[in-house]
This record gives sequence, structure tokens and C-alpha cells, in this order.
Amino acid sequence: MAKQISAIRGMNDLYGADVEAFDFLLETAQTTLKQYGYQSVRLPIVEKTELFARSIGEVTDIVEKEMYTFDDRNGESMTLRPEGTAGCVRAMIQNGLTHNQIQKVYYNGPMFRYERPQRGRYRQFNQFGVEVFGLASADIDAELITLSARLWDKLGLDGLELQINSLGSKEARVAYRAVLVEYFERHKEALDEDSLRRLLTNPLRILDTKNPDMKEVVEAAPKLIDHLDVESIEHFETLKTHLDDLGIEYVVNPNLVRGLDYYNRTVFEWVTTELGAQGTVCAGGRYDGLVEQIGGKSTPAVGFAMGMERLMALLMDKDLVPAHASPDIYMVMVGESAQRPGLVIAEKIRDELMAVNIQMNCGGGSFKSQFKKADKSGADFAIVMGEEEVDQQVVAVKSLRVEGEQKNVKWDELTAHLHSIMQ
Repeated sequence: MAKQISAIRGMNDLYGADVEAFDFLLETAQTTLKQYGYQSVRLPIVEKTELFARSIGEVTDIVEKEMYTFDDRNGESMTLRPEGTAGCVRAMIQNGLTHNQIQKVYYNGPMFRYERPQRGRYRQFNQFGVEVFGLASADIDAELITLSARLWDKLGLDGLELQINSLGSKEARVAYRAVLVEYFERHKEALDEDSLRRLLTNPLRILDTKNPDMKEVVEAAPKLIDHLDVESIEHFETLKTHLDDLGIEYVVNPNLVRGLDYYNRTVFEWVTTELGAQGTVCAGGRYDGLVEQIGGKSTPAVGFAMGMERLMALLMDKDLVPAHASPDIYMVMVGESAQRPGLVIAEKIRDELMAVNIQMNCGGGSFKSQFKKADKSGADFAIVMGEEEVDQQVVAVKSLRVEGEQKNVKWDELTAHLHSIMQ
């Protein structure tokens, strides 16, 4: 017997209840985005490594430690996408969709990061991303937050907290970076190994540390929001006004910086306390310099991404996933002579009653065993065919929910009869 091959650690199969949750979440998200006029795009899973080094930042944890990178047969460095925004920006530029145009798009699919697997964090995970290009004003930031809030409502999720912050302009962050480095240099003894490394490469990320031993020194650090440029302050105040008008509650978190270098001005996260350490289920913000950074013409942009597995876990924990839809009709076909006409009749019903869901009994079996399957399927009606029914060119239509309700119906009158009883 051959040795069994297992899936790669952190790369999981989805089946059963997980798939039901995934499909429910995806369909609800797509419906919501279409309400707001967004269009779907499909993007490659593999991109040139340079794209992520240039966009995410060479000294970020993602690029330094987490990417799945390899050389192809031509010796060119390729990477399985660790996030979706960079690839979406590349696609917009390459297809001439950014300059002097407004684009509102969404996408979904697998992303890849080499991390320690735990609930809500996997090495292959699914993201649903939303991006807007060509709009610089705070109203589109507010729209993205609003549509995400509407999605939580449609899904039945409550208890999510919206945290917002502003990272200001690139120039403001450079000036603040110097202030922050000076502060942490004076408190080096309180920093862990990871933060000491970040002090030289990406000091803003120290503010986002999850180390409880550093809570006091981080909370006392200078706040970026106190060092913002005037335009960024006005933009942030306008965003807050929009959210107030819409009745969307939020918390200003001055330590919210996001883990990617390309963000500026608005950043936001929807967080929960119900998933342990992996509390962020949706995050995003503005990245006005990224299109130009990747090679396009200067274009304002903003977006967010949702972690599908984390939201699925919440939906399942709260029992919010609709039950699998039962078939309307179960076809019971006893004997070889019933198989051929049974298949034809089932297809005729599907052609003429397109809303009707039919499950056929394939593989044979006794009348008793097939009826057990019919009852277990949750169908409302069974269509029964045996040799006698085939000879008479009729079927028995039996209610599986009302005791004793059964009627023989001619084949050519079947769809009309089903239409009448299934109204």
C-alpha cells in the first residue's frame, strides 16, 4: 500500500460546513459590492518578486520572512502573492485603467505567507479585496468603511469594533520617524529583540507590537496624529464627520499603523475579541503613492482586504451560516428499466421548472433503501419509478411531508402537476 500524502502544513482543504460558510460569505460580499457599483477583477496568483519588494517594502516582515519565492526556469524570481493590492495596482497600470479614470473593483482568492499556522492564520489563506483608484477625497474612504459595515449587518455579525487612524503624508511620517526613533533609543532596555531590529528598519511597526511587556513604553511614545500635516488633519476630520453622519461608531487608535509600507493618511481595521490573537478581520486604508511607485502616473487610491477564514470562523461560532439547501424532489428509480426514462424525465423537469432542485438516486438500491435516502435528503416530494410505472408511462409523486399523499401522474403531464403542487 502506497504511503499516504498529506497536505502541506498550513494549507487546508475546505469541505462540508467550511465550504457552506465560505460560499455564504463570498456570495454576500459580492452582492454587497455590486450594490455600490463595484466590478469584479481576476488577478494572477504568481507575480514577479520585484513587485512586492517595491510595494510592500523590502524591510517588512512579509518580504523578509514570509514570502514563498522561487526562481522559474529562466532564472527570474517569482513569488506567490502574499496580498492582493500590489497585483491589483500592477494590473490597473498594465491595462491602462488608472490615468484620469475612476476604477472601483473587488477580487478574491488565495494568498500565501510562511507563518506559524494557528486558527485564523494559515500559510494559504483567502482574501476578499476591494480597491478604488482615482479618488482622493475622504468620502470614498467613508464609503469603503460604510459598505464593510453593511456587509457585517447582512452577515448578522455584531460586536466588531472599527478602529481608525491617519498616517499623514510621506513627509510628515519621515519627520515623525525621527522623533519616534529618538524616543525609542532612550528606552532601548524596554524593547524586545524584534522591536530592536525594527528600530533600524521600520520603527512605526513597533507601535503595533503585540508584546504585553512593551505596552507601557509604546503607550507613552509620541503620537503620529500629533505630527500630521495640515491637509491630512483636514482629511481625517472630514472622514470622522462622514462616519458620524452615517451613525458608524469608531475608535481612534493612534498606534494603528498597518504592516505595509505603502499606506498613507487613512488606515482602518475592524477587530473582534472573539478569535484570540487573530483579532483583525478586515483592514485597509489609503495608498496614494503606490501607483506611481510601481510605475504608473500619480493616482490616489484606497482599499481594504478581508480575511475569509477569520470571518468564516466567526460565522460558524455564532451559527450564522444558512443550512445547506435541501432538494425539492428526490428521484427514486427501482430497477434497470427505470434508469433511462428517469434521467430523461429529471432533465425535462430542470428545463421547464428551472427553480426546482432535483436530486437523483444513482447507483441503484432497493425501494426501501432509496426511500430512506429520499427522506434523509430533506426533499418535500419523491418521484417514484419502477418497472410497472415505466410500462404505464406514469410516475408516482409522493409527499414526504404529508402522510399518505400520493398521486400517479402521466409523464407528459408531470411538470404541470409539479408546478401546481409546488407553488
